[in-house]
Amino acid sequence: MDPSTIATSDCVSLPDEQPTMRLPARPTDTNSSGDIFGGWIMSQVDLAGSIAASRRSKGRTVTVAVNSFHFKKPVYVGDLISCYTKIEKVGNTSITVLVEIYAERRPEKTECIKVTEAILTYVAVDENGSPRPVDQ
Repeated sequence: MDPSTIATSDCVSLPDEQPTMRLPARPTDTNSSGDIFGGWIMSQVDLAGSIAASRRSKGRTVTVAVNSFHFKKPVYVGDLISCYTKIEKVGNTSITVLVEIYAERRPEKTECIKVTEAILTYVAVDENGSPRPVDQ
């Protein structure tokens, strides 16, 4: 799909809060079809989610589950990717994080598309890698 054929109904506004991460999609991040590789998006989702989980737990966390992952639209070279996170649930040692990814494309028109949504679970760990409690 050509980025210039985006339906205006796909365009959204960025959330009002600050993104957890923001970065450009580069040519080195493409798959053999020339679109941004899904694995690159997955790694950005995990990085953003881990930042939110580490902040909430005030320490080291590890990814233990990808509960859901939806690629809604492709990402193209030159898109500016914004990763937004929201803590969904805090357990004794675990933190579940919603990660939403938006792509800003066509800077002359500032089109913004929600491209990915995922829910991941992290566990807070101590210096030995053992689960540790998260302050409630």
